[in-house]
Amino acid sequence: MPSGWLIVGAVLAQSAECPAALERGRQAYQAKRFEQATGEFTRALELCPNRTQVLLALGQAQLMSQRFDASIQTLRQLTGLQPKNLLAHKLLADALYLAGQETEAEQSLQAALAVDPAHEPSLYALGRIYFQQKRYPEAVEKFQRVLAHDPKSYRAHDNLALCYDFLHQDADALRHFLQALDLVKDHPEYDWAYANLADFFLRRNQYEKAFQLAAEAAQRNPASARNCFLTGKALVNLEKPDLSLRWLEQAVKLDPSYREARYLLAQVYRKLGREQDAERELGAFKELSQKPRLRR
Repeated sequence: MPSGWLIVGAVLAQSAECPAALERGRQAYQAKRFEQATGEFTRALELCPNRTQVLLALGQAQLMSQRFDASIQTLRQLTGLQPKNLLAHKLLADALYLAGQETEAEQSLQAALAVDPAHEPSLYALGRIYFQQKRYPEAVEKFQRVLAHDPKSYRAHDNLALCYDFLHQDADALRHFLQALDLVKDHPEYDWAYANLADFFLRRNQYEKAFQLAAEAAQRNPASARNCFLTGKALVNLEKPDLSLRWLEQAVKLDPSYREARYLLAQVYRKLGREQDAERELGAFKELSQKPRLRR
């Protein structure tokens, strides 16, 4: 009898520790201490009877701590236990995509949409994959479905515009870019629509418009190397190399692997008579050109 009571006591203690471990993990996750959250949820996995709840939290924490392989393993375990767990399929797709496994990510998103065909995050993510793969008509269809449910999705308008841009449907692209700009007035953290439209105008030799949009993107997000590069590129084309210099130098400072920025910076240095600086940047560009591009 005493040993029996000891076993019961151990079970009760375990049950009490489960919510405490989950709460510690939740607090760590909200504080963006993702490694700590991963540790707490791993501990909770040993303590809690409802493993599916913990697996979801653990997989998400592993994803945010950039432990993609571990996240994939955790979330695959969960989708095996719960094949209709919509969020698990979506998170698994995110982890697979970031791990460079686009085909598997697409399959996971299709599994999510089999559970809920109108799930906007999965539709949007699948549209993004199709866009990256240059499957523009398929991407258009996905973004249009997002907008059918949420006409104010500025991200969907922005990405739909990009698709139309690459399909050479300029009028449709511009219409959706402008809708995105109108919608992001209330979302000052979103700079992509300004940067994407700036790039659109740069490729059509409308440099003044491109500069204004790129400068707005850089004001919204000064930590973006692309925003600084686009602003500098517009100024170069406006024949203002001296003004472009600080933007291009900042782009390279923010992202030393940004080969286009290094090449253009070399050209500007050369135009300004700074041959030694130009050779340095051109050498860096040539070295980067031998390496595979990082996923941006």
